[in-house]
Amino acid sequence: MIDLRNDTLKHLGASVRIPSYDRTQLVPGIVHIGVGNFHRIHQAPVIEACLNYPANSSWAISGVGVLNSPASRAKVAAFQAQDNLYTITQLNADMSTSAQVIGAMVEYLYAPHSPGTVLARLAHPGTRIVTLTITEGGYNINEVTGLFQLDQPDIIRDLSSPAPSTAFGFIVAALKQRKAAGLNPFTVVSCDNLRSNGDTARRAVVSFARAVSADLADWIDEQGAFPNSMVDRIAPQVSSEDRARINAASGINDLIPASCEEYTKWVIEDKFCNSRPDLGLGGVEFSEEVAAYEAVKGRLSNAAHMMMCYPSLLMGHRFVHEGMTDRNILRLLHNFWELDAYPLVTPPRAYSVQAFTAKVVERFANPAIRDQLLRVAQDGASKIMVFHSRTIRDLIARRSDITREAFLLAAFGRYLTGLDERGQIFPVTEPQLKPDDWKLIHDGDPRALLQLSSFRALGLADSEPFVQRYLEIAKQLTERGVAETLRGILR
Repeated sequence: MIDLRNDTLKHLGASVRIPSYDRTQLVPGIVHIGVGNFHRIHQAPVIEACLNYPANSSWAISGVGVLNSPASRAKVAAFQAQDNLYTITQLNADMSTSAQVIGAMVEYLYAPHSPGTVLARLAHPGTRIVTLTITEGGYNINEVTGLFQLDQPDIIRDLSSPAPSTAFGFIVAALKQRKAAGLNPFTVVSCDNLRSNGDTARRAVVSFARAVSADLADWIDEQGAFPNSMVDRIAPQVSSEDRARINAASGINDLIPASCEEYTKWVIEDKFCNSRPDLGLGGVEFSEEVAAYEAVKGRLSNAAHMMMCYPSLLMGHRFVHEGMTDRNILRLLHNFWELDAYPLVTPPRAYSVQAFTAKVVERFANPAIRDQLLRVAQDGASKIMVFHSRTIRDLIARRSDITREAFLLAAFGRYLTGLDERGQIFPVTEPQLKPDDWKLIHDGDPRALLQLSSFRALGLADSEPFVQRYLEIAKQLTERGVAETLRGILR
């Protein structure tokens, strides 16, 4: 196999797409914070498409890593060894594949080692857009108050230190420098799965800035831009086994390959304060109906992912497509969509939610993706709130059947034990749960889950119908198991 570097591109197999432009002529115009799999298979290929046109050569990506961990340091070393190149392999349902080398990222900066370099790149006049994939729980918003939490240790540290460590610390410090230098602010584009993600990013940035200077906060709020966007593509984790399989197919010894499905969609408001590339060249759709696209994607697709992942895990499955082979999991999703979600979601004009969810079933069932249920399940305390809270509230307010939502939370509670019904242990990753939350969980009271800090804003403990249905289902899960409980709630 061929190692991946600038000087080996011409030696790659004819079936591998490589950059058609001269990478030496590229200039960073976009800084991306959080270079994980999703960014690498979603936003980066869009910019890659734009760079094939000479007019966009000043819109290359400067990647930034902010997490300090062994995995993050390994990523730094891999990007350095590969001249910031990596491959994307598209995994089709018929098991065919196609590989592409992405050259859009021209530098990768590691904030824990070089915060000054990161700050300088953000403050540079050539930086006109900053994009974010920092996870649904990364915006530090209190679910009860809706306010940015200034009392968190890392935020307190950034507010008192000249060397930032968080995404918002870097963004605000750079905007402060830009304001002092008479430069325009950059546009901040959230690419995370959040309702009104641009508005959420604005709230976080402006709130942090207000703790620094009211004048700075006002300038950012008035002169900056935070367009809302809807992003959609499955980005599975790439295990060592997957890496070997992907690299064997491409003939490339890629240290950090990424894989994806064929489907991709990015809808965004055309609200930029400091110019932008022609994103339409990469298939981006500009729309004033982003909120409607968000509702469809979040409340029908992401919500379905959460709905199916916990019972599937508990029954012993480890991949999404395996769970989708269970006809009762499929019936659960159709019950959820038809009885609960469709009546509550207003789609964009001339849009079929039925066609959308049919495509969701097809995508989830794709065996080539090998999307890990644990990837979907992790950080569930945040994701459930993002993708299900509005549906739960609406159903309670309408006195509608809350069976599917009660089942979701009861299954999530079982997932937190880290043990499936076959006796197999699995890791539980819930960064938003606090020590007091875990104490509640371990106390053994089934009602405790409804009182976790992440769910408190829903006020579930005050809804007697919800509490009773939840307790019934939680008891059934304990006494009968997931499969029998699931069969009993289906219509």
